Amino acid sequence: MMSNSRKTTRKMGTGDKGGFTIIEVVLVLAIAGLIFLMVFIALPALQRSQRDTERRTALANVERGIMNYQNNNNGKLPNSGKVDAVPDGQYEPMDTWECSRTNPNAAKCFIRNYMNGVNATENEFIDPQGWAYGLTIDDLGELSDGEFTLSNEDYDDYMVYIIKKAKCDGEKAVSSRNARDYVVMYKLEGAGVYCEGSK
Repeated sequence: MMSNSRKTTRKMGTGDKGGFTIIEVVLVLAIAGLIFLMVFIALPALQRSQRDTERRTALANVERGIMNYQNNNNGKLPNSGKVDAVPDGQYEPMDTWECSRTNPNAAKCFIRNYMNGVNATENEFIDPQGWAYGLTIDDLGELSDGEFTLSNEDYDDYMVYIIKKAKCDGEKAVSSRNARDYVVMYKLEGAGVYCEGSK
């Protein structure tokens, strides 16, 4: 028994220095590279998903704004109008937005009065990527023959759509007979279309 342990000790002391073999090093590097690649692929998708979650919250606030508008205007919806999306750093101060009865822009007035804090001069209706959202308010009958979808050809980046006289059918708006029905639509960055509105 003693001679065996002596042999083992002698072997380790003279021949084995306890280092890694080339195969072990290559294997560790391959695993580390695979982990890095997985993170590199997954991280942008995770970031898109987080931005879309923030957008869904903003769009739910649009729905609340519409309900508040209807409460203040005998159930009516805002008039048609449009305001373009604006890139970061080019925001127009809201106190320059004309919202009088003689010269109203329904989209600007809705953003100013229902999507921002009281007496706010800076637009707070901002996309996670820094753009001020655009807003289009339209009647479904004026847009199409009873159906509206956001395909790659017919939507503007950062544009929120409020479609009147409509209900959601999956990711598209379809005609409704109720003049108080509406949908809020937005093309999400990750995938799909947000479509919510009258229940």
